[in-house]
Amino acid sequence: MTNITGDRPDSHDGRAGQHGQDGGGVRRQVVDIIASRTLYDESYLLPDSHFEAELGIDSVIFESILASVKEQFALVAPLPSGLVTVGDLVRAVEQACQTPPAVVLRPADTAPGGSLLETVVTTTMRHTQYQRDQLAPGADFESELGIDSVVLASIVADAARELGLPSGLAGTVTATSLDELVEALRPYHEDGQRVEQALTGLGRGAERIPDERAAAQRATDDLNTGDLDTADLDAAWDGRSMKDFVEERDGDLFAKTRSFGRYLRRREAERLYWYGMPLHSRSSNRAVVFDELEGREREFLMFASNNYLGLANHPQVIEAVCDATRRYGATHTGSRFIGGTNMLHKELERRLAAFKQRPACIVYPGGYAANIGAISALVKSYDTVVVDKLNHMSIVDGARLSGATRRIYQHNDMADLERILKRCDEGPGGTLVVADGVFSMHGDICDLPEIVRLAKEHGARVMIDDAHSTGVLGRRGSGTAEHFGLKGEVDLELGTMSKTLAGMGGFVVGDEEVVEYLRFYSNSYVFAANIPAGVAAGLIASIDVIESEPERITKLWHNIRVLQSQLADAGFDLENTSSAILPLVVGDERKAMEMGRAVRARGLYCQTVVFPGVPLGDARLRVSVTSEHTPEDLETAAGIFVEAGREVGVLPSAG
Repeated sequence: MTNITGDRPDSHDGRAGQHGQDGGGVRRQVVDIIASRTLYDESYLLPDSHFEAELGIDSVIFESILASVKEQFALVAPLPSGLVTVGDLVRAVEQACQTPPAVVLRPADTAPGGSLLETVVTTTMRHTQYQRDQLAPGADFESELGIDSVVLASIVADAARELGLPSGLAGTVTATSLDELVEALRPYHEDGQRVEQALTGLGRGAERIPDERAAAQRATDDLNTGDLDTADLDAAWDGRSMKDFVEERDGDLFAKTRSFGRYLRRREAERLYWYGMPLHSRSSNRAVVFDELEGREREFLMFASNNYLGLANHPQVIEAVCDATRRYGATHTGSRFIGGTNMLHKELERRLAAFKQRPACIVYPGGYAANIGAISALVKSYDTVVVDKLNHMSIVDGARLSGATRRIYQHNDMADLERILKRCDEGPGGTLVVADGVFSMHGDICDLPEIVRLAKEHGARVMIDDAHSTGVLGRRGSGTAEHFGLKGEVDLELGTMSKTLAGMGGFVVGDEEVVEYLRFYSNSYVFAANIPAGVAAGLIASIDVIESEPERITKLWHNIRVLQSQLADAGFDLENTSSAILPLVVGDERKAMEMGRAVRARGLYCQTVVFPGVPLGDARLRVSVTSEHTPEDLETAAGIFVEAGREVGVLPSAG
C-alpha cells in the first residue's frame, strides 16, 4: 500500500534502504508501530515511557511490536535485550540501521491537508491497530480496512475532539476512505461559523436543535422528580439512541454513565426499554416474567427464547445436570490446564466432534470466548481476517483482538467477497474468512457453497459460526455445513451451547492438529475456568435427545413455516429469513420500540432490537420460534403482531 504521508518501496534486500532519513524519522515510525499495537495516542509514547510500568505492555504485545519493527526496517539481526523504554527501542533501531531506513515521510503539516490529515491518520491508527504504511488514502474503510460504522464513529469523535470540532459529527459524518473523511471534515475545520449552520440541518444523530434538546432535558428532570406525564413524554421525545453515548467525553470517567442513566430511565418510563426482566418460571412456550416497571408477575407467550428444540426443559437433560452436580460438585475452580478438566469435558468434546462429524473438538467457557479465542490464536498482525458485514460482535471483537488486517464484505455479496480475496492474494500472510451460518438478527443463511469455493480458489481458510444453526439446520441438526452438503469442506465450525443445546459454553470443531494448537494458544481457553461438570453432563444428554428424537427438528420447521406464512401474508417485511429467527423489520427506532411495547401489552414477549444490535434505521422485532409452540400459540402470536403493527402504523389499518 502507499503510505498516507509518503511512499514505501516495494521490497528490501535485507539491509536498510538507500534514502536518507534523520533520527526523527526512525522515532516516528517506531512510535507509529507501538501506537498501532497498543491503541495509545502517540502523545503518551515519550522517549522515557517504560513499556511495562507506564504503558502496561506485556511480553506478548512487546514481541508483536518487535516483529513489526524488524519487518518495517528490514532488520536481519535480532535487536538487543533489555529494551525497557520507547527511547531504548528507537536507539536500538537507529543503531541496527547502518544506512537509513527505506520509508521516507514528509512532515505532516506540509502534506496536503496539513494537521487535519495528520489527526485523521493518527486517530485511525489508534482505533484500528494499523500502521501508517497500511493506511492508503483511497482504501475502502469496509472492504480493505475492516472499519465498520461503530469504529468510524469513534474515529470521527476522536478527530473532532482533537481538532475542536462539534462532538455531534460522530453521528453524522460518513465516509468510505481516509480521503473522503478528510474532505468531509474540512469545512468544519476551516470555518467554525459554517459548523453551526450545517449542524442545524443535519437531523437525527447530530447535535440536536437546542430547543429539542432542552425540552428533552426538562422532561428528564421532571422524570427524576416524578412530575412527568404521558403528554410530556410525547411532546418532548428524546430522539437520541444508544449510539449517542458511546463517545461522550469527560474528565470524570463515569459522567457518561450518568448521562445514559437519565436516558435509560426515560425509555423505561415510556415502557420502550424492557430489557433484562427476570423470569420466575421455566422458559417454554409460555413464561412468567417479573415486570420490574409495574412491580408484578406477568405471564407471556414466549417468542424471545433460543431454546429451539425445547431441550432446556427436557427431563433427561435436567436429571443429567443434577446427577453430575451431586457427583462432581458445583464447579471445578480451575482452568482446563490446571485442575479444571473433568472426564465429562473430554466426553463432551468427543460427542460434539462426532455430532458435527469432524475429527476433534475444543470446548470454551462461552460462544463469545470461542470466537475471540480461535480467531486471535490463529490470525496475527501479518494475516487478514475477512468478515461478513452482519457478523456477530464476537467475531468482530476476535478480529480486532488479533491485530490482523480486517476486511468486510457486503452482506452475503459473493462478488464483493471475491474482489476482496483477490486483494488478499497480494498480502504476506494467510487469510481467514469468517461468517455466521445463520445471521442472528436477520435469520438468513450465509452462501456457504460460494464462500467455500472462493476460499479454495484463493488459498484462504473458512470458519463458520453455527450459533443459531446447531439443532436447526440439516437433517440431523448439525448445522450449516450439513444443510448445504458440505461436511468436511469447512475448515472450522464454531458453535455455542447456550441455545439449542440448553447449557453454557462454546466449541470449535476441526482437524485434530488445529484443535490442539487452539488449546495452547487461545487465551480465552488457557486462562479461564471452563463449564462445570454438571453443565457438561446436561449438554451430553441434549445431544442424546437430538439424536434419538429427530421429530423435534421436524416439529420446529413445521412451526417456522406456519408462523412465517401468517406474518408474510399480513404484510410484514421478513427479509430473507430461512431459519427459526423471524425478523419483523420496522426501520425507525421509535416505531420499533413502540411496537414492542404494544406486543407486550397484549401478552407476548419477543425481542425489540435497536442499536447496537442493528444499525440505526434498521430496527426490528426479532421473533424466535421453537418446537414447543402449539398451533394455538402460533395463531395467537400472529394476531397479536398484526394488531400491534396496525396500532403503531407498521401495517395499514384494517379499514
